[in-house]
Amino acid sequence: MKSVIGIGSALVDILTRIDDDSVLNELNIPKGSMQLVDESSAALIEKKLENYESSMAPGGSAANTIHGLAKLGIETGFISYIGNDETGKFFEDSMNSVGVKPMMFHTDTASGTARTIISKDGERTFATNLGASVELNESVITTELFKGWDYCYVEGYLIANRPLFKKAIETAKECGCKVVLDLASYNVVEANRDFLNELLPQVDIIFANEEEAKSLTMTEAEESLEYIASKVETVIVKIGKKGSLIKRGEERAVIGCNKVNVIDTTGAGDMYAAGFLYGLIKGYDLERCGIIGNLLAESIIQVIGAKMDESRWNEFRRLAQI
Repeated sequence: MKSVIGIGSALVDILTRIDDDSVLNELNIPKGSMQLVDESSAALIEKKLENYESSMAPGGSAANTIHGLAKLGIETGFISYIGNDETGKFFEDSMNSVGVKPMMFHTDTASGTARTIISKDGERTFATNLGASVELNESVITTELFKGWDYCYVEGYLIANRPLFKKAIETAKECGCKVVLDLASYNVVEANRDFLNELLPQVDIIFANEEEAKSLTMTEAEESLEYIASKVETVIVKIGKKGSLIKRGEERAVIGCNKVNVIDTTGAGDMYAAGFLYGLIKGYDLERCGIIGNLLAESIIQVIGAKMDESRWNEFRRLAQI
């Protein structure tokens, strides 16, 4: 069976429930916002929330997808930087426990964390410290990292370091990998549109949501699907509650959504990619790949965070008939 190596940020998701929003005011974090914070701010937040019940899980966009693929029985690995600390050890051990081969570089910088603060009314506030992850750079990218892998899944956020992003894609291609790219967020795509368009011919599979596809092509969803499909082998444009559009050569598929109880959309796109790639590796047609991706995304949005317990995984497998 084909294998997938991922490269991206190694973050530990920390989910904390609070019963009083005054905590957010004291931390000077606007409720419902998404903030990038430095190490000292992250330490301050941790101190302030130490008496609240929290749960931890390995996170980061590409890491979520790789973790999902491993749960589906696909051979996987993950490249990133972590700190020489308990948080880094937790990330590495957690990935290893589901069968992911951790290909980690270590540093004395604190490991990255993504803190999700959940208010009593369910609204989520995010404070992310990328930590050691930002030390991932082009100098550590070698052919040895990618040799023997069939697919390389690249996290779109890595484009913040263009030399790293470019070298990872080029080196993976040199080693015979099919390159899979998730486009991160629309503002990241917008800021790097020309650079991304230059690299498209080296990419084989692209995952994008509607806004990201529009930002890349400056057209609507259908037109963006056609444009991207003219540059890469396979393109998937996720159109929210309406489902997804998929194209590979002359083969097309339109996948609808099922009505489910949405609790938290964290990780939905990451899990869609895991389900879709699983189907692709198994040799299914585009429609079935999209259905599996959609079912896995629908499963994850019914829980808090980007990880599911075994009972939900079993229910997903039953629904997907895998």
